[in-house]
Amino acid sequence: MLATRIRQKDGIFYFTSLPADEVLSKVRFISRFYGENEQIAPQVISQSDEIAQFIARIERNDQAFQRQLSRAKVRSLKNFYEMAVSQPPIPGTVLLFTGERLRFEPLPSQEQVGRLGDPASKFLIIDGQHRLAALRFYLRERPGAGANINVPCVIFDGRSEDFAAEMFVIINSTPTRINKSHLVDLYERISWADPDRRFAARLVDKLYVEGDSPLRYRINRLGGRSQQEKWILQAELFNELHRWVGAEWRRIQKASHVTRETDRYYATVRDFLKACAKVWGTSWGHPNYMVTKPVTLKAMIRVCADLARADAEPVDGRQQRWEKRLAPWTEHAREFRVEGFYERFPAKGQIERVTRLHRDLARMAGIEVQARRGGG
Repeated sequence: MLATRIRQKDGIFYFTSLPADEVLSKVRFISRFYGENEQIAPQVISQSDEIAQFIARIERNDQAFQRQLSRAKVRSLKNFYEMAVSQPPIPGTVLLFTGERLRFEPLPSQEQVGRLGDPASKFLIIDGQHRLAALRFYLRERPGAGANINVPCVIFDGRSEDFAAEMFVIINSTPTRINKSHLVDLYERISWADPDRRFAARLVDKLYVEGDSPLRYRINRLGGRSQQEKWILQAELFNELHRWVGAEWRRIQKASHVTRETDRYYATVRDFLKACAKVWGTSWGHPNYMVTKPVTLKAMIRVCADLARADAEPVDGRQQRWEKRLAPWTEHAREFRVEGFYERFPAKGQIERVTRLHRDLARMAGIEVQARRGGG
């Protein structure tokens, strides 16, 4: 398919326009949709397809996607397609996702326009299931009408499941739709969420609300009321904490009291961040430095996990002990100035840059980087 490659910061995605029949053949529906006398049954979702499972469960658990409202919404959209003549029936893009890395071949003398390959399996619809369901019902009654309707599509490829899930929740976080503040809130509040995800979500919440947390009110979660400057998205922090918790979940599960384990992990992160604030000095929270920007905070959380595995005990005196361990960072603070930061820490993208910073920060402090043992 002919597509335009779009770059925004470290992210790359594609824009294309496809005939209605073609786009419907390339997508899969993971929720049940109803027309007048027929229905679109959801495709069977593999247990290993975490993002599809996640989105389908949200839709089944939220009132905005119950059967009657879904039926009314599809009917309303179908009626609009029937009435729209001079007005475009689908003026907004639908957002499609595949975990596969798609092949992009630029056209001669073009860098950003080219041929984009199809995934081996059908696209997941991040945003636009109702619009495409209504379109399918509309075209079933008018088989030839699809030739006159092109659907604008934005395609995301090769991203993580967390990326797609977070985007889905943010897009649908309005009073008339999912009405949840964020992905992490969903993990904490919905009963079917995996226990390790709920555990990580509780850690994020404690880091936001506890009075002794260095990240209190600094976490950007939709619906938060604090006017303080935010340093990191809730979902980004959740991903890093879940990465750590997931690697140690078997041991956590064996603990006699999981709530005490939550408090223990919180205290570990709190002490580490307090030590970080001390050694970074004036660069901590300073707008001209990258120390409390997401890319560095995520790397520091990984260092925290490495350090905690080797030196979490004894708890008494831990913060002071870790201040001495992280003291070499003070000498490198100037390297974390905003100006020239990306040149000093070159990487192909944000994921690679977090990995690099993790290794560099650990090396500066003489901390052994632990091999990842599974988890989020």
